[in-house]
Amino acid sequence: MSAVPTVLRALYEGERAMERKLLETAERDAAEHEVHHVAIDLARWSHEHAERLARAAEPYGLRLPAPSEGLPGPGERRERAARALDDARSGLDLLNDLRALHLAATGNSLDWEMLAQAAQAEKDTGLLDLATACHPQTLRQMRWTNTMIKTLSPQLLSRAGTRG
Repeated sequence: MSAVPTVLRALYEGERAMERKLLETAERDAAEHEVHHVAIDLARWSHEHAERLARAAEPYGLRLPAPSEGLPGPGERRERAARALDDARSGLDLLNDLRALHLAATGNSLDWEMLAQAAQAEKDTGLLDLATACHPQTLRQMRWTNTMIKTLSPQLLSRAGTRG
């Protein structure tokens, strides 16, 4: 019996969780413009990955719900951003968000790799094409979170240290 459905489900759930975490971070950290805008773009990738995974799972007898919720529109994003500006968040909160995003992207990356290996073993070119198309975007999510942590840590951690 193939373990591909198990990997597909884990990856689907991981991509959905990544999408939610990215949108939450974009909302909470609207004042950090690069974080806000890039996180929304990266959430779109995870949303698309989940849609593609739901379709790819069908031949394996796995029914994954299509991600029916779209990304928030510009008006809704502006409203959320305004609410987020009212919240007093520390730099440590943002760094913790970025850390959680990095770890989530790393888990998804490993799942994409496992899916690609399983697809090769089973000679499933459709799944291999899917992994080949989506995995680089997940790697990009990892690079972005790592870069943001490197870029923001010095100022946010030194500022956090002066408050206490």
